[in-house]
Amino acid sequence: MEDPAFVEVVTPTVEEILEVQAIQPSTPPPTITQKENNNSSHAGPVSALSLASIRAKKEMQEQINPNTKEEVALPTESFNETDLLLYWTKYAQKLGDKGYKIMESLLLINDPTVDGTQVRFELPNEGSKLDFESEKNDLLRFLRSHLHNHDISIEVIVNEAVENKFAFTPQDKYNRLNELNPTLDLLRKTFELDI
Repeated sequence: MEDPAFVEVVTPTVEEILEVQAIQPSTPPPTITQKENNNSSHAGPVSALSLASIRAKKEMQEQINPNTKEEVALPTESFNETDLLLYWTKYAQKLGDKGYKIMESLLLINDPTVDGTQVRFELPNEGSKLDFESEKNDLLRFLRSHLHNHDISIEVIVNEAVENKFAFTPQDKYNRLNELNPTLDLLRKTFELDI
């Protein structure tokens, strides 16, 4: 007679596990299409957590609820540079009214040019380009809706030569004014003015 406190634990052997797996049906579950069964590398059932199972569920869902999106023709009316500048400045003013003065001045730093539906905008440095890129999508939506052309795209060009030299000292200011109007030097000499 066996001791009741002693219980023998039996672990299945590899052969027994393979035997149990062989008993399972070889036909795929109803959620898998025949196409996927042919594409899969094994002929047995597919695990519910496998990529093939997820793909099968997605295809089945598409068959049940086909998403037939109608292609909508978005407007592509022609526009000229004057129209673009009008809405460009309106957008900049809108930003200024909201308190985004830096973005407003950034948009007004230079006039954009138009080549078909491509808008080219020059900025003086990479930092201003990064700031502009943060507002670019909203600007594009605004221009596309107001100009009735959804093919518009904006290309930002960094041109460090565009950056203005600012005059800080009185001598720099005088030199700059003298470049603009050479008769200023005659005026200064005539009245014996200091800089």
